[in-house]
Amino acid sequence: MRTPRAPLASSLPIAICLLLLPGGLCGEIIGGKEVTPHSRPYMVLLKGNDICAGALIAENWVLTAAHCKLNKRAEVILGAHSLSKNEPQKQKMRVEKLFSYPCYDQETHEGDLRLLKLDRKARINKNVAILHLPKSGQDVKPGTMCQVAGWGLVNNKSGTPSETLREVNVTVIDRKTCNDPQHYNYDPVIGLNMVCAGDRKGGKDSCTGDSGSPLICEGTFRGVTSFGLEGKCGDPQGPGIYMLLTKKYLNWIIKTMKEEV
Repeated sequence: MRTPRAPLASSLPIAICLLLLPGGLCGEIIGGKEVTPHSRPYMVLLKGNDICAGALIAENWVLTAAHCKLNKRAEVILGAHSLSKNEPQKQKMRVEKLFSYPCYDQETHEGDLRLLKLDRKARINKNVAILHLPKSGQDVKPGTMCQVAGWGLVNNKSGTPSETLREVNVTVIDRKTCNDPQHYNYDPVIGLNMVCAGDRKGGKDSCTGDSGSPLICEGTFRGVTSFGLEGKCGDPQGPGIYMLLTKKYLNWIIKTMKEEV
């Protein structure tokens, strides 16, 4: 599930300090629509204690969120459109190893990333494809339109995930606005390793079940779905928060995959 925000005990001065440190310290779709089946071949459906999503970034590697409740018994499904139907395009796999970002902090949400090494390589075809990591970890400018997809909740009242893959357009919101008293109010801090994205009027958002889904901005993989306001997906005061694939995160991803060849 897309994790709710966690309260912080830190004072505002410390929060501001953290916001200015780019290195840090060591959910279904609301308001979107069903995608054309198998048109997002990089999407990975993860079935553990909860439904999550991820992106296939190499033949046997998936990038998702660290807070997703997964273990080696989790089912990894590539080439899925339907959540439950036995589609011929699906490739079902298991997790061989899990690697959470070493400085992941459950309270601040910093480093909410996890790599899954699969038990075998995927068969790459028109229904299953690799989503390439960005070449640089540069920031995403406010106002940029991005897309996020998933099998999570379609509304806050529903307790069941979507039967089919859905996608929504979200717009990047500047961190100053996202941290102001009308939004997250530094609780937690939306820092330089995060992307805040939604809709100023609300109604467009990722939600519970979309955790780990890739954030695609202008055709490039830029972030991973992390958290938002609990029970208030699509609320304009709590836009979705995504882990920005910064240089430090990209270095960790590449290093981990190379060491596990």
